[in-house]
Amino acid sequence: MSLSVQLLGRPRIVQASGTTYPFRSRKSWALLAYLILAEVPPSRGQLAQLLFADADDPQRALRWCLSEIRRGLGEGGSVEDDPVQLRLPHDAVVDVEVLARGASSDAIALPGLGATVLDGMTFRASAAYEIWLLAQQRHLTAASEAILHEAAVRSLARGEWQEAISYASRVAAMSPLDENHQALLIRLYRLAGDDDAAERAFAACASLFQSELGTPPGPAVLAARRTSRPNPLAEADDATIEAIIEAGTAAMGAGALEAGIRSLQTATRLADGARKTRLRVRSRLVLAEALVHALGGLDEEGLASLYEADEIAVAHQLTDAVAAARAELGYVDFLRARYDRALVWLNDALRLADGSPAMTAKATTYLGSVESDRANYGPARLLLEQAVHHARMAGDPRREAFAQSMLGRISLLSGDLGGASEKLSTSIALAQQDHWLSFLPWPQALLGEATLAAGDVGTAAEVFDQAFARACQLGDPCWEGIAARGLALVAEADGEVSRGFDLLAESRARANRLADPYVWLDGHILDAQCILGLRHGHPETGAWVEDLRQLASRTGMRELVVRSLLHGASLGQEGDGEAAVLLARDIDNPALTVLLDARRSSTTPSPQPPG
Repeated sequence: MSLSVQLLGRPRIVQASGTTYPFRSRKSWALLAYLILAEVPPSRGQLAQLLFADADDPQRALRWCLSEIRRGLGEGGSVEDDPVQLRLPHDAVVDVEVLARGASSDAIALPGLGATVLDGMTFRASAAYEIWLLAQQRHLTAASEAILHEAAVRSLARGEWQEAISYASRVAAMSPLDENHQALLIRLYRLAGDDDAAERAFAACASLFQSELGTPPGPAVLAARRTSRPNPLAEADDATIEAIIEAGTAAMGAGALEAGIRSLQTATRLADGARKTRLRVRSRLVLAEALVHALGGLDEEGLASLYEADEIAVAHQLTDAVAAARAELGYVDFLRARYDRALVWLNDALRLADGSPAMTAKATTYLGSVESDRANYGPARLLLEQAVHHARMAGDPRREAFAQSMLGRISLLSGDLGGASEKLSTSIALAQQDHWLSFLPWPQALLGEATLAAGDVGTAAEVFDQAFARACQLGDPCWEGIAARGLALVAEADGEVSRGFDLLAESRARANRLADPYVWLDGHILDAQCILGLRHGHPETGAWVEDLRQLASRTGMRELVVRSLLHGASLGQEGDGEAAVLLARDIDNPALTVLLDARRSSTTPSPQPPG
């Protein structure tokens, strides 16, 4: 290693000689952090305006800080040109890059894991930079949580109880109101045989949730409290284990969730006792998929099964099983908006797919969905189009329906209402042909948004009503949430403003009632609350804008960050308009460009919702 750049905590550069290079100016650290974390190289003019607008000679101040960075990088590094290109030595280690894109085993060893980027530094003369930095701090703190959570579950899969408890305690302390973190810690205490500690952790969680949220712990925590160490079972032959897996799968398909899970848990223990490697892996993958895709808020237990399957499959070089486990791990991280980790898992799954159309379709569908959530619309389209192609090759209409729905969402968010309607109608038709009724409310609600945006309020209302009724029948919180959002926009369009606000509040409550929601959807609903709040002068609008900004910046939902800043600019918040322009320059979305152009011409409209 020739150079180490540490931005987490108190920043420092350690050169190849072991010497720590001290920057004389906080602005040099600010500039270096921006050059490392920016998605595309910035121009010198942009940097001068962003960080040195208060200087007598902004360009001269910029040149001075660039020269200080150059000295800090030493031989093998450079910072040149316009736009400014930062080049580090090929073996340099940058902690924030390891955290965002590196292996979890490397990230967990970072000395600043969990610390804030540029901790203690402020740049009050640069309001737009402060806003950008806060977004990065939130995002990288969330990335630290994801790494610690992953390390805890990985240690659980290996039976390393105390190490797992140590990691789980750290992550629960970072986000004590996260039900999944609390559930993991309680479950670990149970599995380690420390029932007293589990009860103390549960009591503390229940007290905290009641005082802060006004609610008791949800199903994930309650299920963790009921965890017990499994007893060994008598040996069984392959046929018996296969039969139990099939019975469990059938029970899940019939809606008998608890019975199905018990059967699949029995199958994993029998496979362990018989030392049947492929059955050990298969039973865990089937159990994990059942838990992750069920509607009981049981993703945390499903994750544990996935990590166990991954560990066994890696040890025995079962490449297809490793790919399957990592695709599902990526899907869970996609739902939770842990996009950096999702990309790691899903790219692994794609690499290991070995040309399998089915696995390639699954991995590219989820990868495209991740990129769409992050507002990387160009790469998202390419991935989802590939997914459609491979789903057709695999004869998998459900996978194609999923991919088409996400392509339709991109068209909707980009203002291409005709393209959105076409793709979403295709998704609906595929789902209906394959009797995938549990998926239908998602593309139906998105089609309702496209219909409403085209001005057909009556038809949109019918589509949303159908989607909402089906979602409620299924008991799916996410689908209920997006359909209720659409009904709220219809109510507002019909002049029922108060009912519209009530439905939006209900929409968020429905979408988030379990511990495993689709997090992007919460941001989508919040955005609608902000838009209607600004339009009608609702007193809670400022709080909604801040909630949206925190959620979007923490997770890396780039367009929603920009939209929150545009909302803030409409409220007169200093630096928000400038920061919106700064952060939007990497997003290729014609609909967003229209809003930014209007902002530049000082009309400062509130962004319009799709629908």
